Amino acid sequence: MKKRNVLTAFAWGAASLALAAAVTAPLAGAAQAAEAPGVAFVYLGNPGDAGWTFAHDQGSKEAQAKFGNKIKITRIENVPESADSERVFRDLANKGNKIIFGSSFGYQDFELKVAKDFPDTVFLHATGYKKAPNFGTYDVRMYQGAYLAGVAAGYVTKTNTLGFVASVPIPEVVRNINAYTLGARSVNPKVHTKVIWINSWFDPGKEKQAAETLIGQGADVLLQNTDSSATLATASEKHVHAFGWDSDMKKFGPGAHLGSVVAHWGVYYNAAIQQVLDGKWKNDPVWWGIPQKAVDLEDLDTSAVPADAQRKVAAKREELASGKWDVFAGPIKDQSGTVKVPAGKTLTDPELQRLNWYVEGVDGSLPK
Repeated sequence: MKKRNVLTAFAWGAASLALAAAVTAPLAGAAQAAEAPGVAFVYLGNPGDAGWTFAHDQGSKEAQAKFGNKIKITRIENVPESADSERVFRDLANKGNKIIFGSSFGYQDFELKVAKDFPDTVFLHATGYKKAPNFGTYDVRMYQGAYLAGVAAGYVTKTNTLGFVASVPIPEVVRNINAYTLGARSVNPKVHTKVIWINSWFDPGKEKQAAETLIGQGADVLLQNTDSSATLATASEKHVHAFGWDSDMKKFGPGAHLGSVVAHWGVYYNAAIQQVLDGKWKNDPVWWGIPQKAVDLEDLDTSAVPADAQRKVAAKREELASGKWDVFAGPIKDQSGTVKVPAGKTLTDPELQRLNWYVEGVDGSLPK
């Protein structure tokens, strides 16, 4: 669940300017623009050229390319996760937008409050868990990509120590840490994962410090659940390996980059917009992954990742795509060695959304 905490000091001022400007996709003509239903995207940060908001922005551009002048797209950037976001959602609804996407977890209650006042508008919220007749949630299974990254890391590591730069201690991030570790230990049972929490989704300075600390503790392959490219860049400086997150980050540390766990939000945006246009949208929660091509481990460095690892990654990807296997299929033990998921069982989605324990192989304890 993503709630990116970026540029807070300037966020509302920037959001107000962006809202006034109403950054709108160009259409064939003014008449078409007036007639086309409005589709709005609300971002916590600026898309930039990598990370969470960038990935959502790419998805909105895919929708723009697919639907053209059938819809009118508005994008509002730098909207904080506070009551200020309620003003943005309310303004977008008042302006007649028919679909409004809130792309950050912290918007949930504010967006839902507005949704109750605009029953004819469809509100969709990324990574949340609440529901109303015109309010639905959507997410991608990043943990599936994290598992594949772990498989590659398990082959590449020479110290048997992996590092994870973690944002905030919620089930989403715990899932990704656990999946990364499970993937690595599936091919190298000696692997342990060290975790440093920075309590922020976007703080390049803290991300860099955490990466440096992990490297100092012996970690030679890093993964993150944060939004900047600082972890990969630091790995490059220190001559170890790392993965990109949310989008392909190779250009920020090509010598260190083993691959990137990439989210493809456009797959969902295209489907949701089409459903609304067709009058077939339902408020059922959506959680897509590799089977729907909504997430994957991409741009694998075939010069650094051994051929055996490449084949293993491909095989596991195929198992996930076919639905024949799941990352959290048992047997799985926790840190104490207690079996948490017996053989023949798999954690359900509700259990994954409440996950609050580390798997065997993760060092340290979860913050209280």
